[in-house]
Amino acid sequence: MGKKSTYWADNYIQKQRSAEDALKLVRSGQRVFIGSACGEPQALVRALAANARSYSDVEIVRMMSHESAPLTEIATETYEANLSIRQIYLGAARSESFARNLRFVTPMNISEVPGLFQSRRLPIHVALVQVSPPDDFGWMSLGISVDVTRAAAYAAETVIAQVNPRMPRVMGQSFIHVNDVDVIVVHEEELLTLTPAPPSAIATWIGRHIARLIEDGATLQVGLDAKSQATVQALSQKNDLGFHSQYLTNDIMHLYSMGVINNRRKGYNEGKMVASAALGGTELYEFLNDNPAIEFHPSDYVNDPFVISRHNHMVSLNVAQSIDLTGQVSAEAVAHTLFAGVSGIPDFVRGARRAPGGKSILMLRSTSVDGKQSRVIPVMSNEAVVVPRGDVHFVATEYGVVNLFGKSLQERAIALISIAHPDFRDELFESAKEAGIIGPERNLGEAAKAVYPVNLEDDLTINGETITIRPAKPVDERRIQEHYYSLAQEDIFRRFFHEKTSFERWEVENKSQIDYIKDLTLIAVVGEAGFDRVVGVAEYLLLVNSNLAEVAFTIDRDYQGKGLGKRFLKKMADVARENGIGGLVAYTAPHNQAMIRLFKTLPYKVSTAFDGEALTLSCRFDELKDDLK
Repeated sequence: MGKKSTYWADNYIQKQRSAEDALKLVRSGQRVFIGSACGEPQALVRALAANARSYSDVEIVRMMSHESAPLTEIATETYEANLSIRQIYLGAARSESFARNLRFVTPMNISEVPGLFQSRRLPIHVALVQVSPPDDFGWMSLGISVDVTRAAAYAAETVIAQVNPRMPRVMGQSFIHVNDVDVIVVHEEELLTLTPAPPSAIATWIGRHIARLIEDGATLQVGLDAKSQATVQALSQKNDLGFHSQYLTNDIMHLYSMGVINNRRKGYNEGKMVASAALGGTELYEFLNDNPAIEFHPSDYVNDPFVISRHNHMVSLNVAQSIDLTGQVSAEAVAHTLFAGVSGIPDFVRGARRAPGGKSILMLRSTSVDGKQSRVIPVMSNEAVVVPRGDVHFVATEYGVVNLFGKSLQERAIALISIAHPDFRDELFESAKEAGIIGPERNLGEAAKAVYPVNLEDDLTINGETITIRPAKPVDERRIQEHYYSLAQEDIFRRFFHEKTSFERWEVENKSQIDYIKDLTLIAVVGEAGFDRVVGVAEYLLLVNSNLAEVAFTIDRDYQGKGLGKRFLKKMADVARENGIGGLVAYTAPHNQAMIRLFKTLPYKVSTAFDGEALTLSCRFDELKDDLK
């Protein structure tokens, strides 16, 4: 850092140089940091590239570069004799350069990078940063790139700042004083912008699955990928959300503008959207300028798991590349995404999990873009594990979402296979059996090709308690079994027509391994997703000869008489009709007046028949009650 003058305005004039002259201060053998992401000081980087062949052994340190000047190309052409590039976070750099430059990637949690600079374990000789013009007191804002840039600037021996009038002045720990800068290069130009590709249909489905896990009042961290942004777009009906994340994007700005994000219930930094950088367009940068609702802080604060854990209902949303059947997660660089490297994912995964009511959610496509490879794989081999299996919480694909926390290896494998692409489920199941993490007696049944119908999920509130009605999944087998064991003997007799004291796994298996068309099981659950308790089960099974679906129900005593049965029956009738089934049939005891009354709530003509033992109730969907015709 240069010496402080008594009057900053004099220093501001005296320190001004052209970009070409400023970069002559860089000497061979030095380490040069470049401001990251969309805050990259383009004029300085162009001047550095122009002088690159005059240097020897200059090491570039950067995090999430957009390659506004061809430094990687220069380093490759000169075999690093002039430049070598140490990448901490690959970001949106071109994927084809990853393989040939892999040896320079420095895998670190981003929360630890500022300390690496400040401790001078990795000395920074020159820092190239971009700032706003100074205010009346000589303070310049690092604007859209605070993250590790602030730490590099304060740790560097020489700071060269590009002053760009288009850089927004962002509140928080984003400022550096004119007296703490050695060279000023005034150069106005458009800031780098980022326009993510529109979310695919798959990303939108993933967003729909995840939106149900996010409660009103939650605080969000959103990773940089279309799946994460699709989830954000699915949150437009939520209320009182907060935001604490590494990057602020256009989608977050839109949610704030809609009033969905207001930061009132964060529990920490209430009233403020907190981030360390922004990636987006001009509209976003204008939104940031002098906005008192936004604070940018360095990555050792924003990504600190302790700070993250202080927020109410913290939810981290991040994108994975692949996951193996034990839950190990890879999130390394792939083409067509905006993320790469270790990044901040582990910080937010751990911080969110430790927050009151917190959740960590990892998202991935079920297959590669061409559909030829499953992203749920038997075991990690050459992939780098970014999130260990013990840290994984919720995992979502377009086929559903599962909770792996507290689950055995067999439970994890079955859960992950259930949200893998149907084309790969049998293969994954056999691999798991061979590896000994799924018992040899297990099978997938109808679930091998089933597509979970998220549109059938429904919430209702009874006496202040939220009850979720949803289709059963393979992971629900044990919970359904426990439900049957908890039933009163009278309810067991009504359901099975005989006394029954055991419900073995093989009997229950076909109630959760279903195709959702010919056979459907709906369950009513209460409690935390993944640890919820089944309080009601409704099933239908297609009788092929008559094209009628046989229905049966069981509901816990504490939840009877509260409308669950009626909700079950209506939903099953609607689904059966949509699936081309002709009607419903149920068998019950003649004294079971509750079931008889329930069946007659349907808008169809109900026929009854008694064979001396059981009463048969039936209806056809093409025969409406007379008063409804």
